[in-house]
Amino acid sequence: MADQNIDYGKRYSHQPDYPAEAKESHGIGPQDTVYRYLCPSRKIGSIIGRGGEIVKQLRSETNAKIRISENVPGCEERVVIIYSSSEQTNSCGDTDDLVSPAQDALFKVHDRVIAEEAPGDEFDDVQQVVVRMLVPSDQIGCVIGKGGQVVQTIRNETHAQIRILSSDYLPNCALSSDELLQISGDPTVVRNALYQLASRLHDNPSRSQHLLLSSSSLHRASGGYMGPNPGPFSLMGPYAGYRNDSGDGVREFSLRFVCPAENIGAVIGKGGAIIKQIRQESGAFVTVHSSAAEGDDCLITVSAKELFEDASPTIDAAMRLQPRCSEKFEKDSGVLILTTRFLVPSSRIGCLIGKGGSIISEMRNLTRANIRILNIENENLPKVASEDEQMVQITGEINVASNALLQVTTRLRANVFEMDMPDMSRHDNRDGNFRGSGSHVVS
Repeated sequence: MADQNIDYGKRYSHQPDYPAEAKESHGIGPQDTVYRYLCPSRKIGSIIGRGGEIVKQLRSETNAKIRISENVPGCEERVVIIYSSSEQTNSCGDTDDLVSPAQDALFKVHDRVIAEEAPGDEFDDVQQVVVRMLVPSDQIGCVIGKGGQVVQTIRNETHAQIRILSSDYLPNCALSSDELLQISGDPTVVRNALYQLASRLHDNPSRSQHLLLSSSSLHRASGGYMGPNPGPFSLMGPYAGYRNDSGDGVREFSLRFVCPAENIGAVIGKGGAIIKQIRQESGAFVTVHSSAAEGDDCLITVSAKELFEDASPTIDAAMRLQPRCSEKFEKDSGVLILTTRFLVPSSRIGCLIGKGGSIISEMRNLTRANIRILNIENENLPKVASEDEQMVQITGEINVASNALLQVTTRLRANVFEMDMPDMSRHDNRDGNFRGSGSHVVS
């Protein structure tokens, strides 16, 4: 992975200001390796254990300090603070890699949390896991890189979806100066990305990390923590202005999925658990229009206000919804086939067809999916479609259909932002993720 030639609080050889045996009384040192892992409250027992036996074992095995925050009202996550000297090393699993005790403990904590995932359902083949970590704002630049180069490289190498979410999505347990780092994908992909991101955080300590423990008991009136003031180091230097909070260039991007009525339960989940999770993890608005159901279909709208340079919450949510809102049938060979349908305004359909059908032919060849565009003149559109809409229908095996949905929605998004799409054949990634010209167009 190409590194950035930028002095961003890089570690250097030094003599500690206090002896190693006295570190505990001093809390977190300025050169320590520190991670704050967000664990769903319902899974915290997998880390603590009965009588604290598991966390004691983790501390003993890794020689890292592990502290678990108290419950914060209105928050469904607990902060697991993991830290250690950056000078000590542990062997990492079955490999010859050496990592700090804190990195070792981070991976062990993560593995325990993921092992607690509920038994899979019929969507096991596409089940994703999500990791969320809090990172001080003066440290987040080391995982973003100038113009988003570092995070894009990690995405390309690991095929994980990596996002830095806006402050609107910070949980109540976060500090006011925190950034929320989210990684999603299949378990192996997420762990590989976590390894790379943890390594960068290890190499670039926060200048305010020594305040973390002392500030962790302070709360704002709203229920969140009062953290140390980020001061002049917040998104400093070449990372300044990475997110555009002024609203310039913000546009709403939405998709309207046609979902078989029988699939709505799989979209919503018991007590709305699934749709709430999709909303939280993607950052998009997801609405099921059950009252507008016509015949055997109903509409699901996914939307978000987005910047072209940022990851797309709408596409993120669409990828999570696809296996749940698509029609399914099983071949004689046992292979599951998905048919995904969504509506597109007739005024935008040209960006998917191209001159003489060149674009849709390219997408078919690239993804190997059956991609069709149905209109009111020659096809029976679902009753939920409006007169000025056409329907895109994607059919294929799970991975094929997923790849095709990503390609199609990425083109639609570029059209909304009035951007030209580069040649997709030059972006052949294992997961089919299209990498745009922005710093991270698609997670």
